[in-house]
Amino acid sequence: MKPPNTLTHLRHPRWWALLVIGLWLGFAVAALPRIPLWSMVPITGGWLLLARCWRWGAPRTSRPVRRVWPWSLFPIALWGLYVFLANSFGKVDLGAVFFHLQAGMEEHGGGERIIAAILYTLSMVLLLASFTWLVRVDHRWRLTERLLALALLAGNPMLYGIGQRGVAIVTDDGAWLDRQYVEPVILDAPRDPPNLLLLYLESLERTYTDRERFGEAYAHLEALGEKAVVFEGVRQVDNTGWTMAGMIASQCGTPLMPAGLLHDSQFEPLGKVVPGVDCLGDLLADKGYALSYMGGASTRFAGKGVFYRDHGFDRVLGREELEPRLEKPGYMNSWGLYDDTLYELTVEEIRRLERQDGPWGLVNLSITGHAPHGYPARDCRERQGEFDGVDILYSVECSAWLARRLVERLEDEGLLENTLVVVASDHLTMRVSAWEQLVTGERDNTFMLLGEQLEPRRLEVEASTMDLLPTMLEAMGFVIDWHRAGLGVSLLSAEPTLVEEHGLDTLNARLREETALQERLWEGLAPPQGPPPPPEPVVEQVVETPEDQAPEAPEELP
Repeated sequence: MKPPNTLTHLRHPRWWALLVIGLWLGFAVAALPRIPLWSMVPITGGWLLLARCWRWGAPRTSRPVRRVWPWSLFPIALWGLYVFLANSFGKVDLGAVFFHLQAGMEEHGGGERIIAAILYTLSMVLLLASFTWLVRVDHRWRLTERLLALALLAGNPMLYGIGQRGVAIVTDDGAWLDRQYVEPVILDAPRDPPNLLLLYLESLERTYTDRERFGEAYAHLEALGEKAVVFEGVRQVDNTGWTMAGMIASQCGTPLMPAGLLHDSQFEPLGKVVPGVDCLGDLLADKGYALSYMGGASTRFAGKGVFYRDHGFDRVLGREELEPRLEKPGYMNSWGLYDDTLYELTVEEIRRLERQDGPWGLVNLSITGHAPHGYPARDCRERQGEFDGVDILYSVECSAWLARRLVERLEDEGLLENTLVVVASDHLTMRVSAWEQLVTGERDNTFMLLGEQLEPRRLEVEASTMDLLPTMLEAMGFVIDWHRAGLGVSLLSAEPTLVEEHGLDTLNARLREETALQERLWEGLAPPQGPPPPPEPVVEQVVETPEDQAPEAPEELP
């Protein structure tokens, strides 16, 4: 018995190809404006309805199939990459893409994103194959798809961003940011300089304080802030929105403008990270500080180890160095150590530093709040109950509780005497389960200072993470030039910040258009400019042998 005529039509490759194109179109439209994912169903249905009305893939006037390659394949692939990045991270940051490509992505964690990337790639191959089939069998698409290729290229935000960066070559004033830069210099130091404990809480932005949107997720950090100087209004400028960029912004006072063509070798990972500027580690090392960095993830990822070793740190401890010290080696996530384990080892490291003479500094990077879902530790699961694997607020609460517990434990053990404790988010979070609630208003980063000499209070500021460097230095009692370091201004002073004076939009526009600050950051990595100098002319030197130097025989007398 023959199947119904409708089913016969559905078996035709035409409908499978059109369905793949429609699903991708629906997904892209749903993902980019952040509308509900189910909306891709009516979008796909509308596409298939148009395809049926216009008989796409089955024109009334048939022409021979031509084995051509569509001009639109590359533009479509670029859009696919853009959709993947936007759906994964919320905002496509080309600076982050370029930096990670050059700094190296070795020992990358987040296995779920690797799986997602593989699935995206496979679906993109299906899309390109389906579109190629449609163009080959339907001459109408062959006539118009070149115009489609141009439209896709012109409308892709990735290419628009690259074009804006290229404007830097012809910008009238390409050194405005560089002129704002103030070389970090310590003019005077206290007689008994304090220790420094700098806790970076991965993606734990202060926006989570809004209890109407996020409940009690941030409550433990708010409790910690009751005895701290809390800064409200620390914004995020471009090129500071991922972990390495956030740490460099707060420790060097500059955005992380990728090396680009200034890199000495385009086919190998960076050998140095921002070698042209002095950062927090350089300044403290010059004052005799013993410096350690600790993080649960690999220090080989994104140049973390290179940065810290080159900027004054004696000990750089990541996954490779800390994993052998675990009591339970199997207790790991795809990035590395869970934070309850990391903080136990942090206490041990501080005890070691306390036994030494002289001041110390320790920088610590957590992993619990990492997008998209976080990596809540076992201690949190025992306290908070089962984790559904999706809810980022569960991980935010876990991260805040672990940080508060660590600080209180160190206080109880007397390990924070004459110590400045800094609690900060490395950057705003990327796309997470609470994304729609996060982006409904202004967002700001966590930044608080705890110390014996600091009076607890809340300060409303208009600042960026670049202002953390001079603020930390002044909180430690150091005197710096004009309350400034890098592009940052101490938030404990009355000096206006660049965000207050010029606004985020102006700073971001300058970052896209200028190159002088970038050249400062990567000074020493740039290949020599222009042709090599001509070789020195070789001057033949005559050296007399001992025989040459013998006295000549006297002339015979007549």
